[in-house]
Amino acid sequence: MKSATDLFSVQNYGVVVTGGASGIGLGYAEALAANGARVTLLDLDPGRIAIETERLRNLGFYVRGAVVDVTDHAALDAAIDEAAAEYGGLDVVFANAGIDSGPGYLGAWIGGQRPRLDEGALENYSNERWNRIVEVNLTGAFATLRAAARHMKPRRSGRMIVTTSAAALRCEPAIGVAYMAAKAGAAHLVRNVALEMAAYGITVNAIAPGMFVTNIGGGHFKDEKLQAEFGKAIPAHRVGFPSDMYGLALFLASPASAYVTGQQIVIDGGLCLGQAD
Repeated sequence: MKSATDLFSVQNYGVVVTGGASGIGLGYAEALAANGARVTLLDLDPGRIAIETERLRNLGFYVRGAVVDVTDHAALDAAIDEAAAEYGGLDVVFANAGIDSGPGYLGAWIGGQRPRLDEGALENYSNERWNRIVEVNLTGAFATLRAAARHMKPRRSGRMIVTTSAAALRCEPAIGVAYMAAKAGAAHLVRNVALEMAAYGITVNAIAPGMFVTNIGGGHFKDEKLQAEFGKAIPAHRVGFPSDMYGLALFLASPASAYVTGQQIVIDGGLCLGQAD
């Protein structure tokens, strides 16, 4: 029998995290780096990459970073190839990069009176806005998994983990429609890729966060008053933080989840269950 230490060991794993310099992606990176993995942060923000790689290195972790836009597939391929060469292989990829689609047709998340907004109404939704969200949140995940497969499949092992959202499972009227469509599409992408990769020893799963404090949407959730207000609508009575991701990220990246594939695991403090109070 394996000990818990062995089951959850990611020692010396080669890991890539897109959107890894802040928020949930940074949480994934912290969880794996703290447990001995070698982690590459890919992100659009060079300043955040510099700050976070230095911070994590000062803690004694093996972390590197690169500036990459997941919509630039050639650059994404090159960055993943470079990380795999650095580590002698790619063990885990987190396809996490994503952006908010802006306001939906309702002007507030919670509360009694939620005014309708012309900006987020379907008839006013521009092609540019739709395409940008799908390009980053769905096509970006596809391109990340594709690049990872080229390294994992020949080795017949690997872990692919995609960040979807509770918005893949429920309608969020305060978010633009493209975000929900893209995240739901990413969830089904995970199931399809999992089916294809299972014979090669590669697992493919999704993490669906609820209301987490990140930089998405301009980082509005960093306001503690807003956190408390949103917490009233969540059965756990609080919003999530990137550190809440540590256990699930480690589980899906490690041998502990070897027989788990094609799943979307919701981590939302009970949000999708409904209001308990």
